[in-house]
Amino acid sequence: MTHLDLIAFAPELFMAIAILALILFGAFTGDKAARPVAIAGVVIMLVAAFLVANQGTDDGLFFNNLVAVNDFTGAAKILILLVSAASLFLALPHISRDVNKRFEFPLLYLFATLGMMILVSAQDLMTLYLGLELMSLSLYVLAALRRELLRASEAGLKYFVLGALSSGMILYGSSIIYGYSGATNFDLIAGALSASDGANVGLLIGLVFLIAGLAFKVSAVPFHMWTPDVYQGAPAAVTAFFAGAPKVAAMVIFVRVLVQPFADLTDQWQQVLAIIAMASMVLGAFAALNQKNIKRLMAYSSIANMGYALIGVAAGTAEGVQSVMVYMAIYAVMTLGSFAVIMLMRREDRPLENIDDLAGLFSQKPRMAAAMVIMMFSLSGIPPLAGFFGKLMVFMAAINQGSTLMLIVAVVGALTSVIAAFYYLRIIKIMVFDPQVDELDHKDAKEWSITAGVAAVLLIVMTLGFHHLNAWFATASATLFAG
Repeated sequence: MTHLDLIAFAPELFMAIAILALILFGAFTGDKAARPVAIAGVVIMLVAAFLVANQGTDDGLFFNNLVAVNDFTGAAKILILLVSAASLFLALPHISRDVNKRFEFPLLYLFATLGMMILVSAQDLMTLYLGLELMSLSLYVLAALRRELLRASEAGLKYFVLGALSSGMILYGSSIIYGYSGATNFDLIAGALSASDGANVGLLIGLVFLIAGLAFKVSAVPFHMWTPDVYQGAPAAVTAFFAGAPKVAAMVIFVRVLVQPFADLTDQWQQVLAIIAMASMVLGAFAALNQKNIKRLMAYSSIANMGYALIGVAAGTAEGVQSVMVYMAIYAVMTLGSFAVIMLMRREDRPLENIDDLAGLFSQKPRMAAAMVIMMFSLSGIPPLAGFFGKLMVFMAAINQGSTLMLIVAVVGALTSVIAAFYYLRIIKIMVFDPQVDELDHKDAKEWSITAGVAAVLLIVMTLGFHHLNAWFATASATLFAG
């Protein structure tokens, strides 16, 4: 280990040291430290994002080629840290008012985010697994933290059991890949593939297990079973976190694993990903049509959106990777904004989850309703909002890839977008045109109102300055294909 390794890993080291300091602070102060620890956590993530943006080292491999630092991993970390910070900011009222007045609650957000940072920098299958498990174990605990509630315990148990299965798939796939390639390092695996004559059946089997485990982490069909129950059972603040940063991190490592070590097998894994993407879009579009619970609806919406993002991954090109990053950035903002409004759905200090509870919202809380309208229009891909450009980019990446299969995937994506628009527009119709039932009460929740408003403004800014967002991720994505 050299000083260059420490400089390259400075944001992660800063996060780890800060987490340890907060653990000591919480241990001596008790549960009254929950809100100060949460506020400190938001600041720590923002500082870490600043460190990533200003890292003083050249791109390259560090810690004996276990970790990669480049423009792509940097862009991914900044996005993850900003989304995680916004998610923890959303959880502040939840920490203050609910039984989760435990200082461990915000620390789990920090641990999960640290795991995501390690994950997206992984240059070895073992580093990948280390980051993935640090992220996943923190999320399992967050899902079940309200153990006095049956739904939360059920959500945590389902998430843990199915998550353990997916982790086993990743480990088994990694062991097969190691057995046939003699390496776990991405570059060495790529070298072994280049040296061999054609695709090795054993490597393909290992890759299938690896794809299956990662597909679980992004809740892609047929590994989506946990998503609706966990989204509904976990507190809304936790669900908002699940729907954002972990999906970005998992999608980033999906990209890095497939377009770097397994680039020579693109024709094989492209077929698998195309099927997963189409299945996710179709199920997400149709299963959400009859949902009455808004958190379950957002779960199926997430499944569909991961299908759209996987189109860009399946393309296997620099344009495809760029489209994935742009789409995930826009998706994270749309999701956080939507959940901010969902968390504002309270009456007599009791959270509401039925879509019909939004009836007449535009007449009683116009700014809150306007923010939700912007989110729903963008999620449905209606121009000229950023969500439309995000979908257009992944569809164009598929079409420009040139194969008939990817053209079919793009057509399926366009058709399912039209179907999915129905349930997004239904929410708008309920808010604007249905008669008001009872007024919502969201006192002492400025964080939720601020987040909803900022997300709506940010979506408009991303729409107006889309070329800047596109250019940033174009530069970052080109790193994966350099040389």
